[in-house]
Amino acid sequence: MFLPEIDKLSLAEQVAQMIVVRASGYLYDHQIQYPQWEPPNQVLQTWIKDYGVGGVILVGGSVPEIYLRSTQLQSWAKVPLLIAADVEEGVGQRFSGATHFPPPMALQQLLPESALKYAEIMGRITAIESISIGINWLMAPVVDVNNNPANPVINVRAFGETSEEVSKLTTAFIRGAKPYPVLTTAKHFPGHGDTSIDSHLQTPTLPHDRDRFDQIELPPFRSAIEAGVDAVMTAHVFAPELDAQNIATLSQPILTGLLRQEMGFDRLIVTDALVMNGVADRYSPEQVAVQAVIAGVDILLMPIDPVATISAIVAAVESGEIDRDRIRASVQRIWRAKARTEAGASNLNLLAENLIEEHQKIATEITVKSLRVHQGDPLQFDPDRPPINLIFVDNLLNCDFLTERGASIAKPRSLGCPQLLVDPNSIGYLNLDDRSQVIVQIFSRGNPFRGSAGVHQQIEELVKVSIDRDKLVAIAFYGSPYNLDRFVPLLPPTISWAFAYSQQPDAQQAVINYLID
Repeated sequence: MFLPEIDKLSLAEQVAQMIVVRASGYLYDHQIQYPQWEPPNQVLQTWIKDYGVGGVILVGGSVPEIYLRSTQLQSWAKVPLLIAADVEEGVGQRFSGATHFPPPMALQQLLPESALKYAEIMGRITAIESISIGINWLMAPVVDVNNNPANPVINVRAFGETSEEVSKLTTAFIRGAKPYPVLTTAKHFPGHGDTSIDSHLQTPTLPHDRDRFDQIELPPFRSAIEAGVDAVMTAHVFAPELDAQNIATLSQPILTGLLRQEMGFDRLIVTDALVMNGVADRYSPEQVAVQAVIAGVDILLMPIDPVATISAIVAAVESGEIDRDRIRASVQRIWRAKARTEAGASNLNLLAENLIEEHQKIATEITVKSLRVHQGDPLQFDPDRPPINLIFVDNLLNCDFLTERGASIAKPRSLGCPQLLVDPNSIGYLNLDDRSQVIVQIFSRGNPFRGSAGVHQQIEELVKVSIDRDKLVAIAFYGSPYNLDRFVPLLPPTISWAFAYSQQPDAQQAVINYLID
C-alpha cells in the first residue's frame, strides 16, 4: 500500500482524505437506487481521481458485484481508499449472497456464554466476508443501549437494553473482527438508545445529566475503546447537559473534551451521515463541515456536496478559523487506519474456501435459538375453507425478504391458504368480514427513516377484532420484540404464536414450522 508523505499533499488533498462519499454498489448508472445520494460513475470517478476523496461507503449489489466495484474504485484512487459498509447484521444485510445474521438484539435471548460466543463469531465472519469483497471498514457494531422501546431507529440494531450486556457483546464482536485487516466502528456517540425520534428525520434530544451518561450511555463506548475499536461514529443528537449549544456531531466539548481527552480515544472520529435531517436541517453543508472539524471530527461521512465541503474547510484553514495542524492530525489518524487495512487485499475465492454456507448455518442457529414461542391449541381448519394468510409489512415496496418460495407464503399456500399482503398505506381497504379464519404474520421493526418502532394501530385493531370474533387461529411476529410484548396480553392462551428477531427466509421457516406442523 502506497501512502504518500502527508506534507507532500496540498491542503486540499489533505482535506479530501477526510471525506467519505456514498456510492451505489451496483456497477452501472441505471442500477442506482438512491440518486439523491449516489452519484453517477463519471461524477464518482471525478471525486476519487481528481479530488482525491479518502473513502467510499457502498450500498446495494451482490457479493461478486461488490468485489468488482471495490476493485474498480481502488483503481481510480491515487491513495488507497477506505471502503465502508453498514454491516451491523452481517455482509448479507447490504450485499446479496453473503451471510445475513439476525439483528444483534437476538443475542440477548440466548444464555450469556452462548451470546458472547456468537457475538465474537459474528465479528469474525463479518470481517472475513467483508475483506473478501474489498470492504475494509465495518460501520459496526452499534454500541447504543436500547432502553427505550419506542426508539424508531436503534431498536433491534442494539445488542441489548443494559450497559452491561451491550458492553460485553459489542466487545466480543470487536474481538472477533480484530485479527483481520478491517476497521470496526462504535456508534453512535454519546448514545442514541434512549430516543423516540429518528435522527435521519429530526434532531433528537437526550436531556440526561452527566451522571446518567456515565451510568448508561458511555460504558459501552469505554469498553469498545479498551477493546481497540478503530473508529467512533457521532450521533446527530442534542445533549444539552453535555453541550448546551451544539449537537454532538458539531460539539467540541463532546468530541474533543469528552471523547478524545477524557476517554482517551486517539483513533478515528467519523460523523454519522451528513445527509441526515438531524444535522442537514440545521445548517448549510459548508457550516456543518467546518464546525465538525473544529469539534474534532476526522472523517465527514456522506456530505451533501463533497466538493463544496472540501472548499469550505480549505477556506476555513486559510482564514485561520481552523489550524492547519488540526487537518494534519486527522490525516495522520487516517493514514494509521489505512495502514491497518494494508493486508486486506480482496479475494473472492476466500468465500468459497471459508464455505459461506457454513456461515449461514451459524446465522440460522442464532435465529432458531432466539425464537420465542407459545403453544396454544392445535391448528385446525376446514380444508374447503382454509384461513386467509394475512401478511402485514412496514412497506410493500421494500420487503425483499418475502418471496413466493419463502415459508411464510409457500407453506400456508400448500395447505390452500390464500395470501393477502398489506402495509400502512393499504390496510384501510382490508375487509375480512367474509373470512371465517385468519393467520396473521407481522413483519415490523424499527429502521432508519421509518419514523416509528411500533405496528400500525389498525393492525392491532384488526387482531383484536379477529380475536373477539374467534377468527384468529395463529399469529407470527418478525422483527421487534416490543411489538410482541404489545400483543401478547391481547392473545388468549389457546392461540399459538411465534416470534423471530430476523425477517429472513430461515426465520420464516422456523416460525411457520412451529405454527403449522
